[in-house]
Amino acid sequence: MLLRADADLGILDITEWFGETSGGIRTYLLEKGNYVSTRPWLRHTVVVPGAHDSITDADGVRIYRLKGPPIPRQRPYRFMLAPRSVGRIIRQERPSLVEVGSPFVVPWIVQHATRLLGVPLVSFYHTNLTQLLTPRGLGAGRVSRALGDASSSYLRRLDRLFALTIVASAYSATELSRVGIDRVAHVPLGVDLACFTPSRRAYASDTRDRFGLPDGPLAAFVGRFAGEKELDVVLDGWAEVERRCGARLALVGAGPMEARLRAHPYGSRVIFVPFVHDREALADLLASLDVYVAAGPIETFGLSAIEAMASGTPVLTVSVGAVVERVRESGAGAVYELRQHASLAEEAVRLFQQDLALLGARGRAYAEAEHSWSTVFDRLFAVYRSVLGR
Repeated sequence: MLLRADADLGILDITEWFGETSGGIRTYLLEKGNYVSTRPWLRHTVVVPGAHDSITDADGVRIYRLKGPPIPRQRPYRFMLAPRSVGRIIRQERPSLVEVGSPFVVPWIVQHATRLLGVPLVSFYHTNLTQLLTPRGLGAGRVSRALGDASSSYLRRLDRLFALTIVASAYSATELSRVGIDRVAHVPLGVDLACFTPSRRAYASDTRDRFGLPDGPLAAFVGRFAGEKELDVVLDGWAEVERRCGARLALVGAGPMEARLRAHPYGSRVIFVPFVHDREALADLLASLDVYVAAGPIETFGLSAIEAMASGTPVLTVSVGAVVERVRESGAGAVYELRQHASLAEEAVRLFQQDLALLGARGRAYAEAEHSWSTVFDRLFAVYRSVLGR
């Protein structure tokens, strides 16, 4: 049975980048569902892989999980390998528009499923494909250029499937323009301002005790321990940070690089905290920090960084990628040079010597002004309506 059969606008989201311990895309889709649930003229369908087939219904929101095998070395993600099921879902749900949130198998499944239905497709550029497919250390040699050319060509092929590509940062728009894709709409992502709030800082000491975190100056990264996050650069520089200002480092999450990070020469000094499933607990943790570290240079937005800012926590980030936009626009942090651990150490020490409460207040004000989820989705649904000519 179709939920909200008389809804004015129905959106179907489909992506492989959704797992029970995945971060930004999962949060984005669940927050979109929250937005739709309070607006009876909208309908939202989400199609993602899972360990088992299942259907979950809520107010105007239906989530399909289609059984798929794990993607090697990319836990917690799974392959979407159910083209017939996707076709049946799209025909049954009759969306006004389909948003594709991953760049590999899913776009072609959806294109096949919708080719006779006249349903427009848009893409949300969550994955920096050209950078992700060019391994670190290749430099500007022939192999690197060949990989870059191949990924650029693939992106242009994908672009022909979509009426529009949505990007969450100017950085992503520039990356796409560089390969010849200019039909884009810029819609930055958001943050739950009621959940991620500086008021949680009042019991920061209790929060640190709960997570086994030390007293004193403390920074942390929260997310997936993967190569593209470049956490090894952080560990390379943090011994100097601790030596000069006593600040400890925590890594919160899980991922394929965990063993390597633990084996790093500084790894024994790092506090490793398992992935935090509960959003309230995560908000407590972010508010208990002095500094949040956003180290990934290929982030297309950096959701955890804006959650840290909303919590009143300044951000230390790398000079490449989307998070640097948030830091420079807000004035709520510091920036170090790409893959330069000495620069990271210098900027981290300088940041700890500043008025962190003042920087945190700037971050909170910026999040309130620019990144509430209601503002984000008002913008996004206006983009959907423009694609549909409404």
